[in-house]
Amino acid sequence: MDIKDKVIIVTGASGGIGKAIAEKLAKAGAKVVLAARSDEKLAAMAHELPGSVAVHADMTNQGDIENLIDRAMKINGRIDVLINNAGQGMQGPVESIDIDKYKQMMNLNVYGPVYAMELVIPHMRAQGGGMILNISSRASKNYFPQIAAYASTKHALNAISLTAREELKDDNIIVSVFHPKTTGTSGYYSSGQTARTNGMKIDTPEQVADAVLKQIKSEEAEAAM
Repeated sequence: MDIKDKVIIVTGASGGIGKAIAEKLAKAGAKVVLAARSDEKLAAMAHELPGSVAVHADMTNQGDIENLIDRAMKINGRIDVLINNAGQGMQGPVESIDIDKYKQMMNLNVYGPVYAMELVIPHMRAQGGGMILNISSRASKNYFPQIAAYASTKHALNAISLTAREELKDDNIIVSVFHPKTTGTSGYYSSGQTARTNGMKIDTPEQVADAVLKQIKSEEAEAAM
């Protein structure tokens, strides 16, 4: 897919990977709909990124998700790409998973993206096609100790995404999954982590964003860092 002039929603756009993706998309000529809970950060980004618009959206709140899709359609008349990037992690052994926190993470990592997909699919079908790109994780392809709860949410997102890809291919709606590995956001470094973990190089948000843009252009089912 050619990115120039496409209307692209990016959730979790106020920082980290989402911010880097939004900036790269705007530079490539996309009309970016910036979605996150941090209104001040979004407003500053919208001021700096040409053709972009900020929409407050807590992706665990169905009303916010409905408003996000409605605003994007009213402002631009179409939605070409939905990037479900907002998410959170959790660490700890399986025997001590906090079920309430696990449910909260499921709301953000799985239920929010699925609801956004449900709302955007009819618009994409009516306009003749589109793309949904769900940001998963390399953790969903492995079995790393201490992150089973988080990885399980991304396993679920993978299954839903790739099944939807098959279901929607005749509607010219491409559904894809991207798998970043550990990424060095500001929060990651401020927590005292180093630039390498168990010998694995840590990617920058900008490196991840470059790979995401490449996947949008190629429309491949899965890609990873």
